[in-house]
Parts: sequence; structure tokens; C-alpha cells
Amino acid sequence: MRKHGVQVFAVLAGAMLLCATAVADGDADAGKEKSVVCASCHGVTGESVMPDYPVLAGQHQDYLEHTLKAYRSGERNNPIMAAFVAALSDEDIADLAAYFAAQEGLFTLHR
Repeated sequence: MRKHGVQVFAVLAGAMLLCATAVADGDADAGKEKSVVCASCHGVTGESVMPDYPVLAGQHQDYLEHTLKAYRSGERNNPIMAAFVAALSDEDIADLAAYFAAQEGLFTLHR
């Protein structure tokens, strides 16, 4: 029984490592260049000053990637965001997520 638990742990640890690697692939510098259009609503660094638009700065990279992909697929319904993300590649999304996650924001103040 114990041997089986070690095998399950090894598989789960490997899967977590793969997920962490996939999330860490974004290029924050490239994301900064791609984020120009985002600034009109979310601010240059992702710190929106308008209460209707969420703060992106300091959000978790995997959350940002998941959310942008959900807008792109239609899983999340927002016509404005859907129009902005429709042409984004997975690489574009990873780069944007890396850029905004690297900014000082709500969550980075407490790290």
C-alpha cells in the first residue's frame, strides 16, 4: 500500500512540475509591448483607476492566462474582452499574463 502511495505522489509531483513550467513560459517584456491596448481600461501597469475594470497588476499568472483563454473561447461572456482576445495566440496570452503578474499590485504587496 505504501509503495502505491509513493507512485501516486511521484505522478502528481511530475504533473505539478509540468503545470508550473507551462505557466512560467510567458515573456514579460514581450507582454509589456503587447499590453498597449489593455492600458485604456486596465492602466499601463494593470492598475485600473476605474472601479468597473479589474486590477490586473500582481494577479497570478495562471489565473490571468485561464481568464484570457476563457474570454477567447466564449466560456466567459464579455463582448468587449472577447473582441480584444479573439486574435491572441496562446503565446500572446502567456506574455500578457507574465507582464501583468510581474507588476506590483494587490497580491505582490503581500509576497
